[in-house]
Amino acid sequence: MFGDELSERKRRILKALVEAHIEAGEPVGSKFLTENKQIACSSATIRNEMAELEALGYLEQPHTSAGRVPSEMGYRFYVNSLAHDYAMTTCEIEEINKLLKVKMKEVDQILLLASKVASTLTNYTGIAVKPRNPGVTVTRFEGFVIDSNTFILVMVMSNSTVKTKSIRAENGIDSGKLGRLITLLNRYIAGLNSSEITLPIIMELESELGADSEFITPIIKIIYDVMNEVDRGELKISGVDRLLQYPEYSDTEEFREMLGALEDKEDILNIVSGAKGDSINVVIGSESSVKVMNHSSIVFKPITTRDGRTLGAIGVIGPLRMDYAKVLATIAGVSGRLADLLNDTSLPESKDSEGDIKDGQ
Repeated sequence: MFGDELSERKRRILKALVEAHIEAGEPVGSKFLTENKQIACSSATIRNEMAELEALGYLEQPHTSAGRVPSEMGYRFYVNSLAHDYAMTTCEIEEINKLLKVKMKEVDQILLLASKVASTLTNYTGIAVKPRNPGVTVTRFEGFVIDSNTFILVMVMSNSTVKTKSIRAENGIDSGKLGRLITLLNRYIAGLNSSEITLPIIMELESELGADSEFITPIIKIIYDVMNEVDRGELKISGVDRLLQYPEYSDTEEFREMLGALEDKEDILNIVSGAKGDSINVVIGSESSVKVMNHSSIVFKPITTRDGRTLGAIGVIGPLRMDYAKVLATIAGVSGRLADLLNDTSLPESKDSEGDIKDGQ
């Protein structure tokens, strides 16, 4: 098992070294560790243990005369086995409760707010993610008339979100016309993904509707757009300027590449959308397939409801030497409070902007 070869003393030395490097950002030498009260060893013993940790792949030595820094393997073992003793302060817990003690209107807003809380408490960049939902379908269509020229199309998606569109019908709409349209949409379109809505199906729908077939083309476009919107996911960033406080991002070119990855969003969405389950995920450096993330880590947690529905994820991005113990405790605290809010209140899904569609266009 990973780390089984490490003695208790090696574990204590590795833990102390990782935490010293996290705090100072500099290589750590044996002399510094002799001052750690939890390591009752001579400087020579600590040097030998550090050399063995380096040989095993847990530490690296940037320069011949310098101390050591953790390797990705060292950070991974620290996260998996050593970083479990951070206790959030009363002030931090109160900050979480205060910032999240609000009545939010939409899930998107509360996810973004939660990521901002995590960013503030950890001093890293916050992320709020609505993950991709490949193969999403409309499981049920509903509709209701607003006036003689306007109706609302309601689409219940297979990921349990609900999308609505306001549609204007220049030639008029009544409950009879709308009821027939909804019946046919449920018969022909419900349960199909975008690639399965073929031209023959659309032509069959138009044939069934007869004189009212002018509705079909604009409605099919709306359905395609909604499916694509849900498919592609969404990423919102907060506190990106916090990264500038860390020397790891002082290289202008590297920071520009990082900003590019955050703005493009696809790579980060791939990482988060590929996560399984609802536990906290820690992706360290090159564990990510994204080259620009080689000097950074992402910590995130999917947010689920009691019935197992995944609403999104919140997390932070920071340097490899991020304070993992604090980050893990913060993400657990924020996501726990967030889950309470989502399960105790009825929060509607994001609303779509209304779009007018004229018959025949």
